Order: sequence, then C-alpha cells, then structure tokens
Amino acid sequence: MGKRKKAGLFLATGAVLLVLVLLGWLLFIIFEGEKPGINLRPLPDFISASQEFGLSVSDMKRGLRVLEVSVKQEGRKIKVLEKTFPFKGLLNCEGINSYNTRFSIDPHEINLAQGRIDLEVSVRDYSRRSGGDGNLSLVQHKMVVDTIPPAIRALSRMHYVNVGGAGLVVFQTSSDAVESGLFVNDRFYPGFQAGGESQGGLNVCYFAIPHDTKAQPEIYLWAKDKAGNLSKASFYYHIRRKRFKTEEINITDRFLGRILPYFSFCAFDPQLSNLEKFLKINRELRQENNSVFYNLKTETSPVQLWKGSWIRLKNAATMARFGDKRFYYYKGQKIDEQVHLGVDLASLANSEAQASNNGRVVFCDRLGIYGHTVVLDHGQGLASVYSHLSEIRVAMGQEVMKGEAIGLTGQTGLAGGDHLHFGIMVNGVFVDPVEWWDSHWIKDNVTRKLEILDRQ
Repeated sequence: MGKRKKAGLFLATGAVLLVLVLLGWLLFIIFEGEKPGINLRPLPDFISASQEFGLSVSDMKRGLRVLEVSVKQEGRKIKVLEKTFPFKGLLNCEGINSYNTRFSIDPHEINLAQGRIDLEVSVRDYSRRSGGDGNLSLVQHKMVVDTIPPAIRALSRMHYVNVGGAGLVVFQTSSDAVESGLFVNDRFYPGFQAGGESQGGLNVCYFAIPHDTKAQPEIYLWAKDKAGNLSKASFYYHIRRKRFKTEEINITDRFLGRILPYFSFCAFDPQLSNLEKFLKINRELRQENNSVFYNLKTETSPVQLWKGSWIRLKNAATMARFGDKRFYYYKGQKIDEQVHLGVDLASLANSEAQASNNGRVVFCDRLGIYGHTVVLDHGQGLASVYSHLSEIRVAMGQEVMKGEAIGLTGQTGLAGGDHLHFGIMVNGVFVDPVEWWDSHWIKDNVTRKLEILDRQ
C-alpha cells in the first residue's frame, strides 16, 4: 500500500475517532447522571401556625428544569410551589443553575388536619436520563400538625399578695404542655411538677410582686406545648399596696477609711477620691452582685426541699427592714439612694447563723458589698441569703437541715457593724422575709394551697 493511501486511511480513522469522541462527550453531557442539590431549612418536628421555609436548589451541569413543593396528608396532595425553568442556549448553557426562594405553609389556610404530614420537595434537571425526564432529587420531611394549645387552669383560690411579697398558685395543665408557669407583667416564674408525671399535670408556682411595682400588675398563667402553641389563663388575685420606710445614712470619712480596704480587689482609678470609690461600690458593684443572686435561680431543685416553719437568727434585733429606701448623705449633701433587699438582724458579735430551713448550698463565697455570703436553695425557685458573715461553715452542694450552723455573723462587705443580712428570693427576685417567718402566713398562703394536691 502506498504512502499516500496509508496517510489517507490514517486521517480517515482519526476523523472517525474524533467524531466518536465528540459524540461520546456530547452523549455524556446530555445524559449526565448527577442529581440536583436541595437544601431545605428549617426542618421542624411540629407546625402550629404559618411556617416559613428557605429553599435552595442547584444543578451546575445541565441546569434546573422543574421544581415542585407539595404537602401530603392522608391521600391528599397539596401543591405549595411549582416552577419550570426555561431551556436557554446551546445545551442549556445559559439556563438556570441555582435558585433560592422562600415559601410558607399555613395549616389553617390549606385545611390540614391534626396529625402527620409529609413535606416533599422534588427537582429535575435537563439531563436526558430517565427517558428524557432528567435526574430527579427528592427530599421528604415529616412533621406533625398541632394547632390546639394546651389547657391550663388554676386550682388554688384566694391569692392575696403584698407588693414586695410572695405568692403561690397551684394549677393544672393538659399532658401536652412541656413548659408552664406564671407571668407578672413581663417577668416569668416557672411552674414545677408536683409529685411527678403521675399527678396528671399538677403544678406549683411561687411568684413575687417586686417591691418597685407601681401600677396594678398583669398576672396570668401560661403554658406551651411541643408545637409552640401558647395558652394563657387568668385567675383571681388581689395585690395589696405597701408603704416602705425611708432611712437616712450619713457617710463619714472615718467610715470610708474603715470599709474601703476590704474592697482592695476592685480596680479603682487612682484619681478617684474615697467618696467616689464608695459610690462606685454602692451603685455599680451592688448591681453586679444582685445579678449574681438573680442568676442563681437556674440552680433550683424541681422538688420542694424545705419543710415546716422558717426560723430567724436567735436573740436578734431587727436593725433594717426589707424595702427600706436608703438615702445616703455626706457632709449634709445627698449623694445616693438605694433599696435594702433583706432584713438586717443583729445579736452578739460572731453569733451562729443557722439555716432558716432545709436546703442545699448553691453559693458560698465573698460577694462584693454583701461580704462572705451563703445562698441556700430550698427548691422550686425559693432561696435564702445570708450575708456579711465573718466565717462560712458550709461547702458548695452541701445539704443542710433547718437550724444547722452555716456560719458566723460579721461585718464583711459594706456593713456598718456586726450583723446578718438575711434575704429570701423567689426565682431570683427578693421578697420580704418576714412573711416566711410567720407561721400563719405560711399556713394561709402556702400550706392550704399545697393540700389541694392531696385531694386531686
């Protein structure tokens, strides 16, 4: 065979191979098998009201062809979204490769029944696979339609509460409630199950009417279920207004010279005078310390730890009361004002301070203006505070019994003399301790209400 014929045969073979390669490449492109991508968020377990979803779909090869979103329930199929993407350019090179959108599903609007539904997102591309229908991607998400809020009702009656005082309500919720409690204006007080799940949704909730409450507060029971449905319920209550005393405190240079060394841990600007340091302590440090007390509410036991009457410091005189408004003067000029959030009790120096009731130690350390401090959790949001101690005799997590020594009185912190600052908190809010020392108040406002649980 001549050289010319061999060259022609080689060229022809090469051309055929090139055509076959190009054809194979074209078929590979046209019949590519990569499925479109789908990203659906969020993926809730329940749907109770109109729910918005974010959807992203993509196909970076042949491009998007058809998008469909539907809801299926008991044989019904409801189209929520349907979109067809146009074919543009050679091999759809100018087509749509990615698409982002948002859509909502409203159970009431599309008449969904209570119970399970399937949310389905399907996307096809412009591949010629599957008989020309293209590659299919399918995402299904199961949800439960629940638009019925939980039931909630008060069982206790006659709720008389003082401003600056505490109250208790016993209430019942339906079994679907996962969180419940009570609101006083915008402040939430959690409820706690009484006697476990076998009690049929019986709950107790201690709440406070803060000392600085001005107008008649809005108080109501509240519950939420897994789907996020909310319920509110009113109940009878009567709020008693209360007048708190005022007290004038004279700040002297001698007093400042005595107490400021205790606060050497504070990083004061060296340019500040002793009076300016005192004001930072009395204002800013006080606020920080009170935040520490408030945050201890998360450390409470879900069950009641206390039992019976509450006790106060033995043989002690009351030196200052809860809610006293203190006006501070220096050289005849008013320099500050604060509210006293406990009761000051004075006995002999370094007297033994006892636990007011059974509880568990959730704080025992130095705390700014309150000095050496112990906080006992009594369960279900109740806590007691013992401050200005000269010595602490308990440890974190220790369980203590009523009357057990927890420390000695002293004058640590911002104290003018040896005494015990005693406080009671309800879910982090200070209330008047005098109520809890009163056996008649305990019987009328707590014990009788708790007896309702035994009759259910």
